[in-house]
Amino acid sequence: MAIIQKEIDLAGSKGKIKVNALFDSGATYSCIKREIAEKLGLIDLLPKPLQLETAEEKKFLTVKEVIHLVFVLNGYEFSDEFVVVDKLSEKVIIGAATLQKWRLKLDFENDEIIIDPRVTQFRLL
Repeated sequence: MAIIQKEIDLAGSKGKIKVNALFDSGATYSCIKREIAEKLGLIDLLPKPLQLETAEEKKFLTVKEVIHLVFVLNGYEFSDEFVVVDKLSEKVIIGAATLQKWRLKLDFENDEIIIDPRVTQFRLL
């Protein structure tokens, strides 16, 4: 597990903000603090609550809500679902599912995120 912190633009149906996001390969899902999510857009209920394991042994967190957001990093736009967490330690965490979906690679040696521009292109065939 490793992390990199970067400033991103985050946007939803209600507005947008700049925020420092934690890119965390050890987090399965992308997460957002409730107070930030409420400012950005409409929060949806999950069909079934998720039980997420925390870093603390035998401690779990139940999440019941998600929000769809767009984020911009280095001029490239990405969209994904973020689980809404009441007492999240960070404002936003970009997790492994989002990293894999968009093929973002974490370069810990240079504290950078490597983006393949071809992945961000919308193609109709």
